[in-house]
Amino acid sequence: MTAPAALSTRPARRRGRFGVHLFLTAVSLAFLAPLLLAVYASLRPYEETAAHGYFSLPRHLSFDYYKQAFVDSGMSKYFLNSLVIAVPGVLVTLFLASFVAFAVSRLRIRGGIVLLMVFTAGNLLPQQVIVTPLYVLFNKIPLPYWMSDSLTMYDSLWAVTAVQVAFQLGFCVFVLANFMRTLPREILEAAIVDGAGVWAQYWRVTLPLCRPALAALGTLQFTWMYNDFLWGLVFLSEGDKLPVTSALNNLRGQFFTDYNLLAAGSVLVALPTILVFLLLQRHFIAGLTLGASKG
Repeated sequence: MTAPAALSTRPARRRGRFGVHLFLTAVSLAFLAPLLLAVYASLRPYEETAAHGYFSLPRHLSFDYYKQAFVDSGMSKYFLNSLVIAVPGVLVTLFLASFVAFAVSRLRIRGGIVLLMVFTAGNLLPQQVIVTPLYVLFNKIPLPYWMSDSLTMYDSLWAVTAVQVAFQLGFCVFVLANFMRTLPREILEAAIVDGAGVWAQYWRVTLPLCRPALAALGTLQFTWMYNDFLWGLVFLSEGDKLPVTSALNNLRGQFFTDYNLLAAGSVLVALPTILVFLLLQRHFIAGLTLGASKG
C-alpha cells in the first residue's frame, strides 16, 4: 500500500471508530436510563413529581427518602439475610464448580464429557417446574434446632442457599471447564514431575491461573443470588428471614404507594451489587477478555 492510500484510509477508520463509540455510548445510556431515573426520582418529593411529572426540572433535592426507606422497611436485617445467602452460596458454588471442572478438563476422567453435559443440561430446566417437589422435599428433611427453627429445611436460609448453589453450579462448571482447557498442559506436567499430587495440582497450580475467570463468575453469581426474589418467597414463611429484595414490599402501602420512596429503596438494594462490581471490576473485565487475542 502506498503512502497516499494509507493516509486516505485513516479518516475512514476514525469515522468507523467514532460510529462504534457513539453506538456503545447510546446503548450504555439506554441500559443506565432506568437506574438514573430511579436515582433522580428518589431525590425529589412525591408531591413535586405528582404535580410536574418525573421528567420535569427539580425544585427541591434531598436524601430524606433514603433514610426513610432504610428505617421504615427494616432493611438492615434483610441485607444481612441476603448476605448470609449470597456469600456462602457464591463460595460453595465456585469451589464445587472448580473442583468438577478440574476433574473433567485436566484429569481426563472416564465419562467426563457426559458429566459436563449433565451439568450444563441442568441450566435448561425451568426453575418453576420443581418448586412443588422441592417444597415437599424440604419439609421432610430434618435439621437440628440450631440450624432451623422449624426443625426442617423449609423456612431456613439453608434451603435458599442450597437451591441457589444447585442451579448455578452447572453454568460455573461449563465456564470453568472450558477455561481450564485453554491452560498450557506443560504447567500441569511440570507440577506432576515435581511430585505434586492431585490436590496440589488443583489448589496450588490450576486455581491461581483461574483467578480472572473465578472473579468474573463470582461477580455474576453474587448478583444473581443477591437479586433473587422467587426462592425466598417459596421457602421462607417468616418475614424476618426474607432477603432484601422482598423488603421493598414493606414500602408499599395498602391504598397508596410513594414511588419516589420505593425508588430510594430500590437504589439502596442495588448498592451492594454495584460495590462488588467496582471492587472486582479489573478481574471481571480480565476474565471476560481472556482468550480474545488467541488464535
